[in-house]
Amino acid sequence: MESTVRYLGGTKFEADCRGHKLISDQPLDAKGTDEGMTPPELLLASLGTCAAFYAAYYMNFNKLSSEGLEVKVTAEKVKNPPRMDDFVIHVQAPGVDESHRDGLLKSVEKCLVHATLTHPPMVRALVETAATATV
Repeated sequence: MESTVRYLGGTKFEADCRGHKLISDQPLDAKGTDEGMTPPELLLASLGTCAAFYAAYYMNFNKLSSEGLEVKVTAEKVKNPPRMDDFVIHVQAPGVDESHRDGLLKSVEKCLVHATLTHPPMVRALVETAATATV
């Protein structure tokens, strides 16, 4: 998997994955133009859409109504070090009866983004400058 992010000026960036583009920006009160979600909001959206995909898959596989399916993801900002913590994925599945609650939960917890956050990955940063750039 790969994503390329380009700086557009100010506080705005364009992310490109497989030809799909989205804008990330900061809100007006953070001197942005508010033309896109912030990086932390994109993380919440990524977790939410992944969870929703797995929920819908479970519901469709079991021939359950997916009408009204909605996923809300919340997290808290914490310090030392600054990060997001206490993520909560709240799945509303009004077309699903209680007998499928555990199966739906297990399916949502199989989401790739959920698994990545609950089993911290190795993350490395590499910086290339004019002196080290390859042509």
